[in-house]
Amino acid sequence: MTSQRLTRRTVLLTGAAYGAAAAPLLAQTGIAAGEPVEPALAAPPVRRNISSFRAANWQDHFDTLKDGAILCDIDSRAVQFWSEDQSVYKMYPSSVPLSEDLTKRGYTTVIRKVEGPSWRPTPSMKERNPEWPDYWPPGPDNPLGTHALYLSWQYYRVHGTGDTRKIGRKSSNGCVGLYNEHIAELFALAKVGTQVKLF
Repeated sequence: MTSQRLTRRTVLLTGAAYGAAAAPLLAQTGIAAGEPVEPALAAPPVRRNISSFRAANWQDHFDTLKDGAILCDIDSRAVQFWSEDQSVYKMYPSSVPLSEDLTKRGYTTVIRKVEGPSWRPTPSMKERNPEWPDYWPPGPDNPLGTHALYLSWQYYRVHGTGDTRKIGRKSSNGCVGLYNEHIAELFALAKVGTQVKLF
């Protein structure tokens, strides 16, 4: 068996041959070459767990960037950060609350930063999930991941997660979750006093 050498000419000729073979199929559907294909005839979309992000202007949400700003877009499932001097801008995919009744919207601030957080389920979480332990120590299985930004609202955090399937989905009990590597980066950028808006 001889091996064939792949050259630019081989690739171009092969592509042309496939294009010529597809032309009769397009003709049968009444679509001329180069015309856009109707969605019904196109391949079905691939379902992804990350929605399309909407980049926002900080001026639409905050009066100032004093101490930096974190914007959590629940519908877009994205977290954005601006530094006080506007030299740093970041956008991260996030998990969001499971339902509207678990979602809190409005303005808050970062009141505490914890690397290697422990976690206790809230009373309402324990009611819904009585099998959960009362306490989770820091570690790889901790639901808050590697870092947590505690907000002025009781029980609400922007935190990491080791369960990467949750990112881009409605999957939390109220908090906003990020990949562990992203929360570590945001943790380093944010400070106590950074303003936060969930909308």
